Amino acid sequence: MSNDQKDKVAFIGLGVMGYPMAGYLQQKGYEVTVYNRTASKAQAWVNQYGGSSAVNPALAAVNAKLVFLCVGNDHDVRSVVYGEQGVLGTLQPGAVLVDHTTASAELARELGAACTEQHVGFLDAPVSGGQAGAENGSLTVMIGGDATAMIKAEPAIMCYARCAKLLGPAGSGQLAKMVNQICIAGVVQGLAEALNFAQNAGLDAAAVVEVISQGAAQSWQMQNRYKTMLDNKYDFGFAVDWMRKDLGIALHEARQNGSHLPITALVDQFYSEVQQMGGSRWDTSSLLARLQR
Repeated sequence: MSNDQKDKVAFIGLGVMGYPMAGYLQQKGYEVTVYNRTASKAQAWVNQYGGSSAVNPALAAVNAKLVFLCVGNDHDVRSVVYGEQGVLGTLQPGAVLVDHTTASAELARELGAACTEQHVGFLDAPVSGGQAGAENGSLTVMIGGDATAMIKAEPAIMCYARCAKLLGPAGSGQLAKMVNQICIAGVVQGLAEALNFAQNAGLDAAAVVEVISQGAAQSWQMQNRYKTMLDNKYDFGFAVDWMRKDLGIALHEARQNGSHLPITALVDQFYSEVQQMGGSRWDTSSLLARLQR
């Protein structure tokens, strides 16, 4: 994108994910206006990347062709979309709202309908890859919405993603993120049990992993987490609190569509035990700590 073709975009929510994601947009040539509930965080972002900040979401979205959200939950999304200070109050027809929050499929469908009424495009676009993926610009983005909105938003999304795929109508992105978290829950629990078993059996667990990671047992979790798990280090990564939020969304959706998620429900309860151990902000790999109490 050349300097005389800068598109104005807005980014709402500068947490551990949104802060670097918005930074990539500014660095790649977009004219970014940010909003964050804690204004000092928005000012710090402007000081680091340039761009500008606004005092509320509606002002951030003025004249924006794309508006990105990356906040906490359904309630947070509604608080920055609706009302006098919400982005829908100022979004112009033809603009696109992209919600990167991991939220419910019901909310995605609701927002899709609300945007359609105002002739605004909508994409529910939760991400996977964690803080490291956001900081490295290598996120995976699961997207629901219509193809026209995707065409408009994809170049910007690819500023901080390595993979972005439209999977169906509004809600499809959130449903795909649920699939992602269901997979992760079972894999992390399996890895925790395996490492605990190896140690109890008197094996060199790290040496065992070096061998089995070359075969069918290999996973992203094994490659990236086994060392910190064996060192009992969990003060980083994707927090247990957020994983429980995500698993709660998946379990609710499963009740709606008739799916049975016994392993997911069990691991969710294991995470509740980790919370009771004081591990609310520990990485999700802390399931091993629960076994080693």
